[in-house]
Amino acid sequence: MVVQASTHPDEAAWLLDLADQYSFILGVVAWVDLTGPGLGHRLDLLQRRKKFKGVRHPVHDELDDQWLLRPDVIAALKELERRDIPYDLLLRPRHLPLVPVLADRVPNLRMVIDHIAKPLIAEHMMDPWARDIATASQIPQVFVKVSGMITEADWKSWTPDDLRPYVQHVMKLFGPERMMFGSDWPVCLLAGGWKQVLAAFTQAIGAQPMDLREDLLGGTATRFYNL
Repeated sequence: MVVQASTHPDEAAWLLDLADQYSFILGVVAWVDLTGPGLGHRLDLLQRRKKFKGVRHPVHDELDDQWLLRPDVIAALKELERRDIPYDLLLRPRHLPLVPVLADRVPNLRMVIDHIAKPLIAEHMMDPWARDIATASQIPQVFVKVSGMITEADWKSWTPDDLRPYVQHVMKLFGPERMMFGSDWPVCLLAGGWKQVLAAFTQAIGAQPMDLREDLLGGTATRFYNL
């Protein structure tokens, strides 16, 4: 899987072209201008591409912390819901209280919280993140992606022990059937290589039966994105 990195209008087509070129790219989560005109037409074009699998918008970069609940955004997410297109939630902890409200307004939209909502790992803070993601986990159609953690830790001195409390918390809340690993490559290179990310994840989750490990490392994502 490759996931959007910018809000450039040509990025989606470029990523989908790469996916067509390289068989190991099974799907693309693309950026779409959810609040601009012609959303239906753009989604029509994307859905003609076999490897288009979802949409993401960098909510955490919006100046309006309530952006997700704007009427025009809700209308766009209802269109994703109607088409059964999953939505990646790129959030920070302050946005987590919006998730239950969003799920109430768009009840059949499959959503995944990317980067476990970027808790303050470098500061070793659990709350209010831990409380708010626990509330979000009670919504059946909300999943979580365990990714992007080492760049929220101290880039130079992080260890798997820094990540373990956060990983264990979401593991307990979501379980392997709603939890998926993500490398966050190449952004992870700011703090470590993808092999380090994978090793840290496996250490943080601890010993698990093989079938659960397979879910975490690919099975859940395969089902969520219909790969």
